[in-house]
Amino acid sequence: MRDTIVEFNDVSFIYPGEEDKSAEALDNINVSIRHGEFVAVIGRNGSGKSTFARHINALFKPSRGDVIVDGMNTKDDQMLWAIRQTAGMVFQNPDNQLIATIVEEDVAFGPENLGVPHDEIVRRVHDALELVDMAEYAHFAPHMLSGGQKQRVAIAGIIAMHPKCIVLDEPTAMLDPTGRQEVMATIKHLNEDEGITVILITHFMEEAVQADRILVMDYGHIIMDDVPKKIFTRINDIKQAGLDIPAMTELAINLRDHGLNIPPDILTVEEMAEALCLL
Repeated sequence: MRDTIVEFNDVSFIYPGEEDKSAEALDNINVSIRHGEFVAVIGRNGSGKSTFARHINALFKPSRGDVIVDGMNTKDDQMLWAIRQTAGMVFQNPDNQLIATIVEEDVAFGPENLGVPHDEIVRRVHDALELVDMAEYAHFAPHMLSGGQKQRVAIAGIIAMHPKCIVLDEPTAMLDPTGRQEVMATIKHLNEDEGITVILITHFMEEAVQADRILVMDYGHIIMDDVPKKIFTRINDIKQAGLDIPAMTELAINLRDHGLNIPPDILTVEEMAEALCLL
């Protein structure tokens, strides 16, 4: 098996009608993502992160360079459906992804389009709903669900296609805090317990810190690529990129400024609680 599932090789992208090089949404991107990684992609509005995400699913194709998904070049039209089965995409608004009147029918839609036999579809739908903890809602109408539940059903629809990678483009942006927690718990489970590669586009720093690795984008470039603890200790660089630092990191800095011996790389509530207990 290839070590990498997604590779960007000298990738640049200009939206149709934009001929000025300064208008490049992606500018000479080079990055590899390994099988089983959980990678968060952050950046201010217009930084190129959603454009980056859409290249993985072959919704966009590079103006220059190549995107390789599990050995397949996204420029190869004959591999389009194989690429989209390998790297499933979940978008911001779950209402735009749910098309059937019953949850289980919605989850079955993708496998049906792939020509999967009926008995196998039934099994996949059941397994996918179990994985996102929505099996008890199989016969519900999607409009009866909360935002978080709808997004988990949308994720189940991708899982039923047996992807190796799931790309999520700000999947919690329209959800309340409870819905965000539900979706993030599902994402972590799929990555840690099922081995699915996760690429999460997010503007919530508290979500990004849960990843194995963070890519920071700005003006079509990847300007940082490292583990969360190293990314968020570069406070000036993060703020210069138009981003916030996690709330617990901000608190740790304030406590240190007031003389408390708190580590500077705290990211989560759990880490803060542990540090305070050691004082």
